[in-house]
Amino acid sequence: MINKAIQFAVTAHAGQYRKGTTTPFILHPLEVGVIVSTLTSDEEIISAAILHDTVEDCPQISVEDIRQEFGDRVASMVDCESEDKSKTWLERKAHTIEYLKHHASKEVSYIAMGDKLANIRSLVRDYEQVGEELWNRFNMKDPKMQGWYYRSIIDSLSCLQGCPAYEEYVELVNRLFKE
Repeated sequence: MINKAIQFAVTAHAGQYRKGTTTPFILHPLEVGVIVSTLTSDEEIISAAILHDTVEDCPQISVEDIRQEFGDRVASMVDCESEDKSKTWLERKAHTIEYLKHHASKEVSYIAMGDKLANIRSLVRDYEQVGEELWNRFNMKDPKMQGWYYRSIIDSLSCLQGCPAYEEYVELVNRLFKE
């Protein structure tokens, strides 16, 4: 199932790049899958982690497509991790924070942890190269708002405290968003 998810994601994300870079986007979902595999050996959760951005970022892919290829459980996890792009940045991030804190299953928390850790790793790496110019890549260019979001995730995923992925996430957020 994991190999099938990788093939599906590679095809779905073909031609996509990380914001403001020449880095192929597919490296992100693959990294998320690797991180999640350190939290669980459940192939459906790892597959959902690899597929987590397909519905959100690939207009040709629907939750129903994921359901047909990978089943109800994987489709449900991908759906839970997908943001509604019709909403503003602030609305999407506030919903994510609230959902993860109060409603997310352990499985979805694992996927979110993988996603957020992969993102903060990328931000720290890029910040070390380009500094404050980094924030111009994003719709939300205010580093204070970005910091609010990433710091809020620490609290929202506190159920994973003690896991190496969570502890690395906290360390990187504190390094990037110094107070």
